[in-house]
Amino acid sequence: MIEVISARFKNKGKVYFFDPAGLTIPSNTNVIVETSKGLEYAYCTYGNHMVEDTAIIPPLRPVIRIATPEDQRRAEDNKAREAEAFEFCQKKIAEHKLDMKLVDVEFSFEGNKILFFFTSDGRVDFRELVKDLAAMFKTRIELRQIGVRDEARMLGGLGICGKPFCCSQFLDEFHPVSIKMAKTQGLSLNPVKISGTCGRLMCCLKYEEHAYEDLVKKAPKVDAFVDTPAGKGSVISVNLLRGQAKVRLEDGLDTTLKTFSFDELDILGGKARRAEYIAAKAEGRLEEAGFIEKPRPAPEPSPLPDAEPEPEPVLHPQPAPPKPQKRPEQPPQQKSDKKRGKNVSKQQKAEKKQPAPAKETATQASGGNGAAAKRPKRHHRGGRSRSKNSGQKPAGAQPTPSPES
Repeated sequence: MIEVISARFKNKGKVYFFDPAGLTIPSNTNVIVETSKGLEYAYCTYGNHMVEDTAIIPPLRPVIRIATPEDQRRAEDNKAREAEAFEFCQKKIAEHKLDMKLVDVEFSFEGNKILFFFTSDGRVDFRELVKDLAAMFKTRIELRQIGVRDEARMLGGLGICGKPFCCSQFLDEFHPVSIKMAKTQGLSLNPVKISGTCGRLMCCLKYEEHAYEDLVKKAPKVDAFVDTPAGKGSVISVNLLRGQAKVRLEDGLDTTLKTFSFDELDILGGKARRAEYIAAKAEGRLEEAGFIEKPRPAPEPSPLPDAEPEPEPVLHPQPAPPKPQKRPEQPPQQKSDKKRGKNVSKQQKAEKKQPAPAKETATQASGGNGAAAKRPKRHHRGGRSRSKNSGQKPAGAQPTPSPES
């Protein structure tokens, strides 16, 4: 075990270990430390504490002193000079028409070197720019090209989650992030939705991967054929964080989706196993195919008894209202007489509308010329027949034929 302090530069970025060199340094204190570039002004995030030997990357550099008011004043002057150097460098970039974007400027604590950070899509010939900067500041100039992720860490900002960037808060190093991590976590594979402000995949996909890998081991896959307490069905969706899955049952009667926890599901297979179950169920050989129905829990009894409750006694009964009198019905014989009269009147109207019968003629053979004799018309009323030329005759009398001409 080694005693160290944790410190970072400019209150962001990676945390480094330094040897306290016998000093007791509290947390949240500014210190002057020795680095490979010389003395630097740093911020102590964690005071004296013990760490394992394997966590130390040699050489372990010492802490020179706790920052004095003079050191703090000097650090503030360097910040003011950084702002002036940033504006001057931007003007020179525009004059030389260089394809580069200036991100940040950093003065060393001793003021013997100025570091310019920029981003660019390709290589940039900035030799003329370095000459102008060296002539202006009369010190050592260094230009360093960085990536878009380093740019986001230096500038800071808010992510799509509404919180400050992880890289500018607590991430020490950038780890490689792949699209497979988004698949494991069940996220959308649209690059716009899983990318950060820098345009790269979000860093949080990396340090949350281990938690999701443990959850995926217990969770069924989508379209898996499972056995549930309510019957067999297919998994439609999975919620890893809640440990629940939505299942569509194969009963055919219940079309709603039901939610079950991972512990209540028994995975039987995939889509092929589901097809075997449907075929076996249609043929009535579920046991032969290896599908054993689980005993389902009995429904809970209703709290109310099945027997009807006894009626409550009425203290002051009121007399029932009188029923309305019904209209007396006519005897069936009168109704039949009325119907018969209606039928008779309809028959008489139909007879009046019928056309008169055509005149009948009869031909009789004569001796030489074959003249025809006309038969008198008859009117049928009440079973009697009348002739125009003769008087009224009794019923049943035969008509006399006309004399031969």
